[in-house]
Amino acid sequence: MLCPFAAVEWCFDWLAFVLSRWAFLEVLEYLGSFSILIAVIFYFSESGDRLKQKHYQAWQVINTAQGKGGSGGRIEALQELNADRVPLVGVDVSSAFLQGVHLPRAQMVRSNLNAVDARNSDFHGTNFMAANLKAGNFRAGNLSGAKFEDADLSGTDLCSANLTGATLDGANLDASDLGHADLNNIKWEKIKSIRGASLEKVRNPPAGFLDWAAQHGADLTGAHSDCQ
Repeated sequence: MLCPFAAVEWCFDWLAFVLSRWAFLEVLEYLGSFSILIAVIFYFSESGDRLKQKHYQAWQVINTAQGKGGSGGRIEALQELNADRVPLVGVDVSSAFLQGVHLPRAQMVRSNLNAVDARNSDFHGTNFMAANLKAGNFRAGNLSGAKFEDADLSGTDLCSANLTGATLDGANLDASDLGHADLNNIKWEKIKSIRGASLEKVRNPPAGFLDWAAQHGADLTGAHSDCQ
């Protein structure tokens, strides 16, 4: 009763043996591997174009939303560009909602962050040289090691911000709120102006800074601060 099944099995064994000896199948196997190799080569050869396209789309998101409130996808676009080490020089994100954005060591020279809402954000080591941060909200942000040479920080909310090691040469801090901010090791000797700035309960102020600030019109009492 099992003879037919045994015969079928023998036929398949014979066929498998013959096919295993067939050089053409080996050629096909090599061709398959070769085609995969070619596909990999093309993938990496076109990676530069794909990266350019990704950056173009990110800039398109940022520029399309320019001057508008809300995020409009700009948080993700900015973070993506910065992660790829693309300079954000001159970027205009004025009035944007960028709360919680992470842009460490970004190059934001001459950028426009006027009236931006960037609370609880990470800008440590970022270069804001000659940038417009006027009336921006950087409350509780990480701005340690940031460079603010010749930047406009007038009316900026820096309440409880971490400004450790920040460089403020030539910066305008008029009417800014630095209440409870950490000022440890800031470079302050060449600040352009600090008139009307609130310095209530600042943490770790450098020696001589508060006396100098008071002499140049800063408020040490917190009378003009809403920092809690």
